[in-house]
Amino acid sequence: MASMRTPISETSFLVQNWSDHSQNSLIFSQNLSFSRHGFRCLQFGIVKLPFSRSNAVKNSSQTQSSTEIESTQISDVPLLSSTEVIERLRTSRETYKSKQQYLAMFSSVFGGITTDPAIMVIPLDDHMVHRGHGVFDTAAIMDGYLYELDQHLDRFLRSATMAKIKPPFDRESTRRILIQTVSASKCIKGSLRYWLSAGPGDFQLSPSRCHQSALYAIVIQDQSPSDHIGIKVVTSSVPIKPPQFAVMKSVNYLPNVLSKMEAEESDAYAAIWLDDDGFIAEGPNMNVAFVTKEKELVMPSFDKILSGCTAKRVLVLAEGLVRDGKLQGIKVRDVTVEEGKEADEMMLIGSGVLVRPVVQWDDKVIGNGKEGPVTLALLNLILEEMKSGPTTANDLTASIDISVLQERLTNMINLGAAHTRD
Repeated sequence: MASMRTPISETSFLVQNWSDHSQNSLIFSQNLSFSRHGFRCLQFGIVKLPFSRSNAVKNSSQTQSSTEIESTQISDVPLLSSTEVIERLRTSRETYKSKQQYLAMFSSVFGGITTDPAIMVIPLDDHMVHRGHGVFDTAAIMDGYLYELDQHLDRFLRSATMAKIKPPFDRESTRRILIQTVSASKCIKGSLRYWLSAGPGDFQLSPSRCHQSALYAIVIQDQSPSDHIGIKVVTSSVPIKPPQFAVMKSVNYLPNVLSKMEAEESDAYAAIWLDDDGFIAEGPNMNVAFVTKEKELVMPSFDKILSGCTAKRVLVLAEGLVRDGKLQGIKVRDVTVEEGKEADEMMLIGSGVLVRPVVQWDDKVIGNGKEGPVTLALLNLILEEMKSGPTTANDLTASIDISVLQERLTNMINLGAAHTRD
């Protein structure tokens, strides 16, 4: 039983040929091919393209004058070899800085794990890219442990069923792949994000000609400092997703993005959605909860919104606060805007924010305008549980036999090679 306490970051049960390549360039380059179509002498009169390494890459927050844009011309677009493309991808990665580091990625398309961020890419003809036919989920990594992986994985597979995507692996193999990807990353604190897509195949609307569904996973280490200071939220004017799509964790996040941008434009952290009946629903990627004046923890029902794994765990942990007399009860029900704004405490809950105090909603100060004691108590309970590591076999995220996974990946790679020869 002692092996159950070994963090993923300290295990080394990698497939031999994966671990032999620190950059995994060999595995990836064997699966890269670029057709030479002879596109030459193209004129771009209004777009500045960073073909030269000396050109600075501008991000979306930077602007160019109309004179600069109109005077820029590219008369000859280079035709690149696969080696040149990989090198330019790597150079492009080095030109911008991010608080997030990508430590490892698994792709069923190239059948392995890479630790080189420059080649953590997916095919453009993957239907998740151009049709939004994909689902995803995430799990936090704390002290080398994956937190509540099984709960997130179950939701992940439910979303796949609703999206009519048949996974390329069974549940146990998928779980092993995810764990092994985290192991390869050696991440101590971060997050694991993973996707199921209809897969690459063509640019049609129907996925009927997709060769096979695809599984992708990436380990992210966020270097941003933890921040649990109270935040401001606003009411979103962006229409909420219909329940059929809101309860599914799909990649169709444009409403969520627009809602987040709307909040940022108002110097707020997030925007709160209301359902079609005017009741409080959720944030763009988190649930919301309140502590009423009667000291009850109330949370909107999950029948029209995403069933948050962290939110459900908070409901369980809150039972301890009821026993300690800090709460009088816990309810999951419809919550009106008026009731929410008049609450003593308000909080956002999710795998990213964990439990984040809200001190202002629109122009209304929540409670006394400070982080509430119940909110902070719930945050501490979540953090303590995450840091304590697994306590049962169901939470075990290490010491896994990978023979089945290795066999499946080998068969998949051989199948892909056969299709390439055909």
